Amino acid sequence: MCKEELNEFDEMQPETAVEEAPESPPESAVDQEDELSKLGKELDEEKNKYLRLMADFQNYRKRVSKELTAARMQGLYETLPPFIQVYDYFEMATKAAEKSDNIAAIRDGMNMIAKEFKKAIDELSLVRIDAVGQKFNPELHDAVSHEVSEAPEGEVIKQWSSGYKLGERLIRPAKVVVSSGPAKASDGEA
Repeated sequence: MCKEELNEFDEMQPETAVEEAPESPPESAVDQEDELSKLGKELDEEKNKYLRLMADFQNYRKRVSKELTAARMQGLYETLPPFIQVYDYFEMATKAAEKSDNIAAIRDGMNMIAKEFKKAIDELSLVRIDAVGQKFNPELHDAVSHEVSEAPEGEVIKQWSSGYKLGERLIRPAKVVVSSGPAKASDGEA
């Protein structure tokens, strides 16, 4: 290499060195600190929103729980009075039966109580399921036994306790005895 080329080379070096130099560090650090500070504030705002939302949700859950309890109690308040009246009549009839030997009067009293009880049940729109003579339905009936009878197989022949429905919902299935059909002749008989 000749001297002139070396001089040109030396002259080029400082220029490229100046061009490659990064921006001054203090300005970059300030920008990063500002950005970091801004992100920190946004994070704090989001945390506060989250905490408020969680507090609102907890308050909502407590309010719904109280309202549900109040609704249940209101349902009881509206349901119980007719049954309390029936209970009062039953107590009076029990006391009267202890003092009286008049079976007809006791029977009349019990019939009056049964009518009041039925009235209380009707006020609730509770529907009684009478199953005798019906085909056995496992959705409405609870079979407690099977018996041989002249009724066709699968027909309810006795009812031990009534079933009840409220609207479309079954409250209690009827406890029933189901026919297993007529007795079959044994092989020994002809």
